[in-house]
Parts: sequence; C-alpha cells; structure tokens
Amino acid sequence: MPRISILASCAAATLMLGVTGAKAATWSASSPATSSCSSTDLFASWTYGSYTINNDVWSPCSNVAAGAQTIWANTNLDWGVTSDQPNTSGIKSYPHIGYSVNKTISSLSKLSATVSATTPSDGAWESTFDIWAGSNAHEIMVWLNYTGTAAGCGNVKPISYNWTSAGCAIPLHSNVSLSGSTWNVYVGSNGSNTVYSFLRTTKTDNTTVDVLAIMKYLKSLNYFDDVMIGDLQYGFEITSSSGGLSFASKNFAVTAE
Repeated sequence: MPRISILASCAAATLMLGVTGAKAATWSASSPATSSCSSTDLFASWTYGSYTINNDVWSPCSNVAAGAQTIWANTNLDWGVTSDQPNTSGIKSYPHIGYSVNKTISSLSKLSATVSATTPSDGAWESTFDIWAGSNAHEIMVWLNYTGTAAGCGNVKPISYNWTSAGCAIPLHSNVSLSGSTWNVYVGSNGSNTVYSFLRTTKTDNTTVDVLAIMKYLKSLNYFDDVMIGDLQYGFEITSSSGGLSFASKNFAVTAE
C-alpha cells in the first residue's frame, strides 16, 4: 500500500476511534484524506425523522485536497464531527444537519432554529446556518461563531462584492438588529448564486435564530420577492483543523409554522 494511503487510513481510523468510542454513536461515517471526488463517504448522510445529517466534504470535487473526517449522530439533538483539514486556503467541508422547509416567506408565521454547539478554540472555521431559497438562487448564511472578525477580516471571511485594500470584506449593512442580536451583513456571489452573510457581532454557540425575520429583512431590501425557502441547514464550515478538531451540535430543532 502506498505511504499516503497508509497515512490516510490511519488518520481516518484514529478519528473514528476517538469519536465513536467516546460517543457510542448510532450512526457514523469516515472519509479519508483525498483529492478525489469519488472517495468513500465524502457525502455520507443519515436521516433521522425530518432531519438529514451529511458529512459534506466537498472540496475534492472543487480540486482542493481534503483531510480525513468522521461524522457521528444519535439524533438531531446530538451529533458532531472530528475533522483533520490541512492548513491550506479554501473551505474543505461543511458537515451539517438539514431540514426541508419548502414554504414561501408569506405562508410562514414562524420559522426559527435553536442550537447549542461545542467548537474548538483554534483552526479556521465558522459555525453557520445555510438557508437556501428561490430554487437555490439565494444562499443566506448566518454566522454564529467563527475564527475571523465581524468586520470581515481574519482567517475566515464572508463572500463579498466589496473589499478593503487590506483584504477585508466590506459589509453592505452594519449593526443590523434582528432576532435579538446585532449583525453585519455582506453580499456577494460564489459564481453560482448570490450569498448573503449575516455575521453576529457577538459570537455565540448557543442561541435561537428567528430565520423568518432575516428572510423578511432581505425581502424588504428587494433582494428577492416572496421566495420559496428550501433547505435550512446548520453546521461547521471548515477551512483548516490541522491535527483533528472536534465540533458538536446539541438541541438543534427547527420550528416552521
């Protein structure tokens, strides 16, 4: 066996033992360090009731090598991931939980999501909601905790049309009060769809977000009309987590009425 394959297998095995041995998870999946989009379990998923949990190691499908990653879950209220992503540029994975809303903004009287997370103190990552609307033409990201700054600087930055000479993203809307919190809002394109990033100016791992208020705010600014809200996801967008860092999500639940 080539040396790189041995190392990848050992890394995946170590991650697997470290997570499932401690958690005794109902479901788990491990993907290896790889540059191939066809590698095992990059997009392994598990459905629990109305929720789907996905490993989502997508960078090899965009020609960026990824490290080993193990995801585990017991319920929508208890899941997590250990990820060993190299200290290189570019997002490697978005291990997440998802819920299909499939309702228009006007048809909803309430849309909220609650989460309690455990996140590491180092690495480069953000814990974020990812809300898809208008047949995925619009992507709304709600950053709760992250290793960059609310001013659009640091080792993770939101997608933006506008940048400073120092390489920081420039918010189009600053200190916006929504859902009991204050946000800086960035707008840009990833080449496939428009991305609206709400960076919570006070970082947190534990909160309930009024998603409907965020959608109504964007609609009031004419970014879109009464669009259909599709998937509402929450997870950890990981750029680097060298050596293996662990993240966990507790008590995640969506209320859609």
